Amino acid sequence: MSFSEIFKNKELVLSFEFFPPKSSKLLANTKSLIDELSGYNPDFMTCTYGAGGGTKESTLDIVQFISRDLGIRAVAHLTCVGHTTNDLKTIICDLESAGIENILALRGDPPKGETVFEMTEGGLSCAKDLVEFISKDFDLSLAVAGYPETHPEAISPEADIDYLKAKVDAGAELIVTQLFFDSDMYFSFKDRCAAAGIDVPILPGIMPIASIKQVRKFTGMCGASIPPKLSESLAKLETAGDEVSEFGTDYAIELVRELIAGGAPGIHLYTLNKSSQVSQIAEAAGFSKEVGSMDNVIKKKRAS
Repeated sequence: MSFSEIFKNKELVLSFEFFPPKSSKLLANTKSLIDELSGYNPDFMTCTYGAGGGTKESTLDIVQFISRDLGIRAVAHLTCVGHTTNDLKTIICDLESAGIENILALRGDPPKGETVFEMTEGGLSCAKDLVEFISKDFDLSLAVAGYPETHPEAISPEADIDYLKAKVDAGAELIVTQLFFDSDMYFSFKDRCAAAGIDVPILPGIMPIASIKQVRKFTGMCGASIPPKLSESLAKLETAGDEVSEFGTDYAIELVRELIAGGAPGIHLYTLNKSSQVSQIAEAAGFSKEVGSMDNVIKKKRAS
């Protein structure tokens, strides 16, 4: 099923994002978490892709697990970093062979230790080119990233929206936003996209705050801001330990409720491979947990 069909058929879409663990020894734990969250019957689950293909095998393993074992639509992230077009063709063919029909196409961040993206010789330079490349030779449904507060490397907010439109015009059917902490940022971004002629769904990406160090790291990486009131609240919790996570969950719940009330088509939760916060947020958004384990999923599939 394409992204367009998913959003056409559902009033409110739920999706989760995971990442491959650094150690293969932790892969079973990651799958157990994915299995647990599958009980919310998300419309799709995504798995990230390490710079230069460092997680290529584990990304494929995880999306196969989501699709084949859990019966949930799996979305593989794919980046340009460190790959020639021949490499990309091989990876995409492997995904197709595994039954994966949806890809989140990204340029990708520079490899660890590097600050500037360098196009691989014989490769692609940006997400737009990757969307065009995939659309030309493959029958897959594509999503791209959007930045409510503008991509850090964009020369202007207007140029960033123009580039986003170019990605959509190249074949993207869905925009998943980078994290943000103010619903007004999402709605302003959505309005600017509409004014530019972008008419695909824009799914807000939400990352619950688990620690102050974490939120500072992620906002620094993607150019997102911490609103003044949120910054003040976090400052008061600087040495509060577990209270930060509780506060972060409550803050995300309120943010999600504002987004849904304002007409957002759903929510995309950055799980950071943890379940407690995202479970509470999903439930507060109205998604009930119908199936709690893979054994039940398998039984349900056999009975149907």
